[in-house]
Amino acid sequence: MQTQLAPQFINTPEGIEAARILEKCVHCGFCTATCPTYQLLGDELDGPRGRIYLIKQIAEGQKPTEKTRTHLDRCLTCRNCESTCPSGVQYGNLVDIGRKWTEDNTPARPLAERITRWALKEGLTKPALFNSAMALGRFVRPIMPSSIKRKIPEAKSKALAKTTDPYARPQASHTRKMLLLEGCVQPGMLPNINSATARVLDALKIQLISAPNATCCGALRYHLNDQNGGLQNAKQNIDAWWPLVEQGVEAIVMTASGCGVMVKDYGHLFTHDPSYSIKAKKISELTKDIAEILPTLQSELISLIGTDPKPGVVYHPPCTLQHGQQIRGKVEGLLGSIGVGVNLCADSHLCCGSAGTYSVTQPALSEQLRKNKLTHLQTACEESGAETIVSGNIGCITHLQQDDTPVLHWIEIVDKLITQKNSATQ
Repeated sequence: MQTQLAPQFINTPEGIEAARILEKCVHCGFCTATCPTYQLLGDELDGPRGRIYLIKQIAEGQKPTEKTRTHLDRCLTCRNCESTCPSGVQYGNLVDIGRKWTEDNTPARPLAERITRWALKEGLTKPALFNSAMALGRFVRPIMPSSIKRKIPEAKSKALAKTTDPYARPQASHTRKMLLLEGCVQPGMLPNINSATARVLDALKIQLISAPNATCCGALRYHLNDQNGGLQNAKQNIDAWWPLVEQGVEAIVMTASGCGVMVKDYGHLFTHDPSYSIKAKKISELTKDIAEILPTLQSELISLIGTDPKPGVVYHPPCTLQHGQQIRGKVEGLLGSIGVGVNLCADSHLCCGSAGTYSVTQPALSEQLRKNKLTHLQTACEESGAETIVSGNIGCITHLQQDDTPVLHWIEIVDKLITQKNSATQ
């Protein structure tokens, strides 16, 4: 696709990158077939090809409108289109550029939208503030509507808390060490995910450590068009992690694939920053989803858990894992190797509608996608006999919660099996 950059974009990093990406697009339309919003709305401009045309128009000097902004806002950034594009168009990077250009050249959003976006950026990225809000939410949870209630996981009972700490992390020191990004909302909403990861790695003789000054990965701000704020979050993480990287940590572990896809992009985001480019590239190289780490330790896991048949699960692969990071089959293969049957639902490649803050900024579309996904997941449970749904991203996990079938992080299944095996041998 030939693009004649407007004067204001010539020789700028964004303009050069946009032109490079646009050049790869051959208008084939394969992307529309796997775009969730195009399937729901049937509008060319609510599919990747149409949005690419809109961004091309901006790149060539046409002023964007609020309508342009609406079509770009509706994109889930699920990157399913990247998985099906035969030309390798890096749509995710392009839509970030297009959104920034649009935000900078359209009238201010309505006040309600601005307040919502500010609240999301400031509330979700500050754990102390978010944890206080979550504690209040749990207190009033019984009287909340179901759409909100499902996003507020119940706390463990006081009786259980008196006898054991369900979120306890091992204190043992091991020669092998890996870093963990704790995340913004995960410690307050579902703390057992990180704790389970620490216990599993401890059983494999790997110590999981955290950097106290690490913060949000930056994805939330970045994808809400506060790109400078997102980059500041990223810089804080690089500064917090670098001393530990120099000390030789083997990997930076991600238990939320939405964070992982962002941190793996640090190298690209800081390409033109002389102060951070080398460090950012190294950080991205070290970043691994837990689904990449455990398969390398499969034989050790088998020796801990065995291969005898165990209750099966239905797996929802997050878009940020299967499309953003192009990681497929790892979770299924690992769980299968330890005797856990894994089933995928129909249209498992499609987004569940969570997509970071999408369920707040685009609630109607998000709910449609959620209902479609839950219908397929429940059918898969009924056909396979599985009683648990698992995923690998906290956004998907909380978005898909319902009364009938629990949704867990798959690492919690592994942790539970190790605990059960240890209890049986004691």
